[in-house]
Amino acid sequence: MQRTDCAPPGADPRLDALTDWLERETPGRWIEIAPASADASFRRYFRVRAIDGRTAVAMDAPPPNEDVRPFLRVNEILAGAGLHAPSVEAKAVEAGFLLLEDLGRETYLQAFKRLDALAIDGLMRDAIAALVRLQQVPLASLGDAFPRYDTALLERELDLFPEWYVARHRGYRLTDDERNTLARTEALLVAFASAQPQVLVHRDYMPRNLMLCEVGNPGVLDHQDAVVGPISYDIAALLRDAFHSWDEEQVIDWTVRYWEAARKAALPVPADFGAFWRDVEWMGLQRHLKVLGIFARINYRDGKPHYLADAPRFIGYVRRTAERYEAFAPLGRLIDRIEGREAHVGYTF
Repeated sequence: MQRTDCAPPGADPRLDALTDWLERETPGRWIEIAPASADASFRRYFRVRAIDGRTAVAMDAPPPNEDVRPFLRVNEILAGAGLHAPSVEAKAVEAGFLLLEDLGRETYLQAFKRLDALAIDGLMRDAIAALVRLQQVPLASLGDAFPRYDTALLERELDLFPEWYVARHRGYRLTDDERNTLARTEALLVAFASAQPQVLVHRDYMPRNLMLCEVGNPGVLDHQDAVVGPISYDIAALLRDAFHSWDEEQVIDWTVRYWEAARKAALPVPADFGAFWRDVEWMGLQRHLKVLGIFARINYRDGKPHYLADAPRFIGYVRRTAERYEAFAPLGRLIDRIEGREAHVGYTF
């Protein structure tokens, strides 16, 4: 099998093992392998091309750092709900290899760079419709063993922010009062998230993980961390994206469209849109703080620095939410000190 833009044989043992597995699984079928993408975890993806020109995607999820079983489980759930999750053509679970349907070469995020506003709106409406289908999955069908977005998980995520972003990335030493500010913010966000109606949550439902497909748009990827959690989480992730920002009017418009579709599907969203908009903003704040910590951890622990380039986007999200809600005014002032800025005049005192 020809390697294109890949390490030569012997230089990458995992790639050697993956190509050996592919050739044993489907002898003589594949003629080329090339990098498709990588993500923030240890997983890698390769596109393989067959003699007839057909392509598929091979996942390398190296144990013990990764486990393909959650991906397979959630993939089956999503496919059963009518979402376009990639079909699995072959698997070697213990080795950490999967051969998946190729959902295409262009993510939503990449497509946004070339499409006009009308075409982008169509894609986002498709994403919203798919999200509503995902959230209609009966929780009883998931079983008691399916992961929950419980208090412990929410707190672990929020703890990433002071450990990795504040202390490690910014080199900022929190005072006792500032630690108490973060603790109060964390307690408020955890209690709020825990009180929301619970649905199936993708947990990273954003344009980078949605593929532009000619049929069955969008293709849904990177779903292995799905949990049962707050209903506002995924729409907040979609519209307050890590790598692309929208103006407020557009975000509200799409949020209204989601809220209307969710109500029509009898999902447990508030009857008042204003209440739901607050839910999305508060849930988004939890995610923004978590992602800031994750981006810093990926840089310093895993040697992947490019994610931190989008940290200012999340700082902006945090500031805007803190500016609008009195409960988070102390957090907003703390963020300004961490970032070396003077306090924003809009914060409520």
